[in-house]
Amino acid sequence: MLGIPALFGMDTGQNVFRSTVRSLQVSNPNNFMGPPVIRLGSNEKLNINFDIIGEDSEYLRFRLIHCNSDWQPSRLMENEYLGNFNDATIDDYAYSNNTYVHYVNYNIEIPSPQLPILRSGNYLLQVYPEHDPDEIILQARFAVSEGITPVNAGLTTRTDKGFNSEFQQLFFNADLSALPNVNPYQDLIITITQNNRPETVRVLKHPMRVTDKKAVFEHSPELIFEAGNEYRRFETVRTDYPGMHIDKVDFQNGMWNAWLQQDSSRKHRQYVYDNTQHGRFKIDDYNSTDPDLGADYVLVHFSLDPGERQYGEIYLDGDFTNHTYTESNLMRYDWNDGLYHASIPLKQGSYNYQYVVKTDKEKVPLPASIEGNKYETNNEYLIQVFLRTPGSRADRLIGSTLLSNL
Repeated sequence: MLGIPALFGMDTGQNVFRSTVRSLQVSNPNNFMGPPVIRLGSNEKLNINFDIIGEDSEYLRFRLIHCNSDWQPSRLMENEYLGNFNDATIDDYAYSNNTYVHYVNYNIEIPSPQLPILRSGNYLLQVYPEHDPDEIILQARFAVSEGITPVNAGLTTRTDKGFNSEFQQLFFNADLSALPNVNPYQDLIITITQNNRPETVRVLKHPMRVTDKKAVFEHSPELIFEAGNEYRRFETVRTDYPGMHIDKVDFQNGMWNAWLQQDSSRKHRQYVYDNTQHGRFKIDDYNSTDPDLGADYVLVHFSLDPGERQYGEIYLDGDFTNHTYTESNLMRYDWNDGLYHASIPLKQGSYNYQYVVKTDKEKVPLPASIEGNKYETNNEYLIQVFLRTPGSRADRLIGSTLLSNL
């Protein structure tokens, strides 16, 4: 794997490593609400899209890393999972049009004609400057499925921890008819992710039982999730008047600014239904035929009254943060008004967000202490079925489904 930095033990999450890189998004061009999964050998496509703030374009390249179910690199050689040398140019880029904040928009289509994909599994896409392959400026996650294992899944609030409380419980089966020689008690790895949040991933390796060539998964602690709450929403599609959940819009210091209406804790409120994007964001500008190039960057100001004291750090969370928790999306307390504040430059569009709290006690940031856990919440669950047979050097992704309790 010449030219590829060692990844074992390193961060292999979706992330950006240069402050001028913005709006990283992995999406299905034909299904905005679809997961970042395509079927091997099909005509399905994914777009990896991002901006770099500035006037000038760069010569950028990308490579693909085949990963196992846990997102650690597999032991496959490059020529076993790619039909070409693992080094491709990014030729699809364009400059922003009539925006106060200038940027260059880049797009990568997957599968790429330059890098034909030969194997199923998880993939990490890394972007780097042409002159320095070791300088990774961003990396994005997607998956390629063989689609030979149908998954039939359901969701209930009648959980092993109580009925209609604060939890949701999954149950599903994986049809192994196309894999007659598989040992379902030894060869399967199941991952489940709630709302595309990496910290929610659950792993199952043993079904409860096998019936009629179907591996059945139910009544397991790993299948019980905190319900959370519907995502909060705002829109900056227009700058000539305040949009959804926007208090005011003004032009200051060379860019548009939008002040959101003050947020407060929803922990003790009753559940309110909302049809959200499950944490996604969609770039849009009402006055542009191509929002990727015509949407401007708006400095969005968030404010929060968490109500009761929070014993930890409060962060903004959503796909626009890549579900990372850094200084850029940390809420800071202001002693003058008693509120938490954050200001983030975001490209015009419609956004989902929530507040999460990171403490020393919990391993991952959790939304419950501010957003609450409402069993009625409409969540998405991505279920992926991997195959790892004895002696294999890589996990195969043999089936997946996206379950929503809408």
